[in-house]
Amino acid sequence: MSDSTVDVTKKHHSFGRKLKYGIGFSLLIVLIIGGMYWKKVSNKPKEEYSQWSKPVPVRIVPVQRNNLDVEIKAIGTVIPVHTVNVQSQVSGVLQRVHFKEGQWVRKGQLLAQIDPAPFIVALAQAEGTRQQNLAQLQNAENELSRYQLLFKQDSIAKQQVEQQQALVNQLKGQIQSNRAQVDAAKLQLSYSKIYSPIEGRVGFKQKDVGNLIQANESTALVTITQVHPIYVQFAIAENHLAGLRETIKSGQQVKVSAWDKAEQQQLAVGHVQALDNQIDVSTGTLKLKATFDNRDDRLFPNQFVNVRLNAQTIQNAVSIPSDAVQHGAKGTYVYIINKDHKAEIRSLKLGLSSNGQIEVLAGLDGTEKVVLEGIDRLSDGKEVQIISDEQKHRPVTESATG
Repeated sequence: MSDSTVDVTKKHHSFGRKLKYGIGFSLLIVLIIGGMYWKKVSNKPKEEYSQWSKPVPVRIVPVQRNNLDVEIKAIGTVIPVHTVNVQSQVSGVLQRVHFKEGQWVRKGQLLAQIDPAPFIVALAQAEGTRQQNLAQLQNAENELSRYQLLFKQDSIAKQQVEQQQALVNQLKGQIQSNRAQVDAAKLQLSYSKIYSPIEGRVGFKQKDVGNLIQANESTALVTITQVHPIYVQFAIAENHLAGLRETIKSGQQVKVSAWDKAEQQQLAVGHVQALDNQIDVSTGTLKLKATFDNRDDRLFPNQFVNVRLNAQTIQNAVSIPSDAVQHGAKGTYVYIINKDHKAEIRSLKLGLSSNGQIEVLAGLDGTEKVVLEGIDRLSDGKEVQIISDEQKHRPVTESATG
């Protein structure tokens, strides 16, 4: 190998080493600069931002101070004022039925006819016996008159007169008994016609024409219910008893309204008729009976209805919506909004509730505003943003430039 070739090779290796060292040095410079930049960036203070740090949007309602009508809700059963099971008082064949099932009948209206033939015969027999005894009595009285005349003439003994007088008295007693037998036969004959004892609506008949009816049997011929007026029976908790009794003692009628099962339609309006004489110890409730005119037949016997009872009126009561009340370890409380637009906790002592409103006995004076919605994000001293009903229901629109 020539010397020139060796020199070229040495130069080539020397250039390669210099190039490698240059690249490594450049990478080292880049790493140093990058590290310094990262340190600078990482040490820069971060901007504090959190959705929870913003004021909490809430909806508020003012505390009310007015008369609070305490309304009690219960489940009631419609019951007739009178229910009569019509039965025959005599035995016989059912001859005719004078009503239609479900028909409205008046008091004293003829409902059915039992075959009267046996009772007509019994009446005739009783009257015949009475006439026979009347004839014997008349003859005995005539004999007594003759005996008394003969006794005055001293023609017969006094004993004969007394015996004849006794016979007359005996026949008079028989006549009185005969009269009672005739009246009994007439009464039995009258029982062959069955009349309605009350005004009301008849149900389904239980006996068809041609059947033998037994007197006072367990199965009634038909049932009649009086529904004008009509009762609704229900029960309330015993803690409402004191206020209810005070209202009744004051002479006021306690209003009661009956609603359908869905509580969407009011069926009738009435008033409390009577309170039971004792509390049911097993349930802690008191039974009440309310009366309704029911001329439109909206209430039907044995129907279940929802009852709303206006038990009492609390004058000048401080009240708030029941949904605003919170329950915690320290008792019941609400959030109010102070003048700095911050939430503040107020502990409460509560009274009776009605129609979504609850009476506040202590804790509020009636001038505050309580939080109704947005409570889950609130805490004592938290700043709030009050949302009006218009803002709450305002539709959200997209920005045209967004």
